Amino acid sequence: MSGNIRLLSDTLAAAKAEGRAALIAYLPAGFPTVDGGIEAIKAAFDGGADIVEVGLPHSDPVLDGPVIQTADDIALRGGVKIADVMRTVRETHTATGKPVLVMTYWNPIDRYGVERFTAELAEAGGAGCILPDLPVQEAGLWREHAEKHGLATVFVVAPSSKDARLAEITKVGTGFVYAASLMGVTGTRASVGAQAQDLVERTRATTDTPVCVGLGVSNAQQAAEVARFADGVIVGSAFVKGMLDAPDDAAGVEAVRALAADLAKGVRGQA
Repeated sequence: MSGNIRLLSDTLAAAKAEGRAALIAYLPAGFPTVDGGIEAIKAAFDGGADIVEVGLPHSDPVLDGPVIQTADDIALRGGVKIADVMRTVRETHTATGKPVLVMTYWNPIDRYGVERFTAELAEAGGAGCILPDLPVQEAGLWREHAEKHGLATVFVVAPSSKDARLAEITKVGTGFVYAASLMGVTGTRASVGAQAQDLVERTRATTDTPVCVGLGVSNAQQAAEVARFADGVIVGSAFVKGMLDAPDDAAGVEAVRALAADLAKGVRGQA
């Protein structure tokens, strides 16, 4: 069975045709429970997210700040497995018909088996993977199987990336390029600075692949700011924080829906 890289590309193209950036939400699988995580992702789509990244909880999440680390810890203590991540992808994609990716560090895939992981992700209806710690020069095996199964390979670029390095990454990445707006870990910020716009412009000079910006966006005003220069706005910690701060799981799901609706106005210039 082939994965949904085409659906991902079509979704980003449709947002561009509407004259706006796509809204991409991130939520970890298994948080607060597997079923609760599935409901939260459905709520993000219902609120206005175009694409969702499902986080595969990891014990050493080098890119993730304290908010997502807390959610990952809850998921891991709850016993979340890769099978639960695949179920999360399957059920949310089936319910919405929208593109769902997995964001994961390399070690879990390496241990699980690249062929097995890509085949199961495609069978679940997944659109691809974001791989923040997989070096491009070591990605040949992954790329081979991802292409075979119709999955996008999304690499992360940072403000420190030199132009030659950007070209090397964008030459082999597919789906979109994840532009980290600042150096550091995930988390909400008071502002998303000029570094992000510069990185998008430098990345665009090397590729026609959409460039989406993450790290730091937490409200509609920031989403609107980033949407003016990026093809997609990625929001993670703000969704997770809303769930962590909620008095119960049902309220957490509603917090996700409300934030997605607010951010959706931002990417449409209605904030």
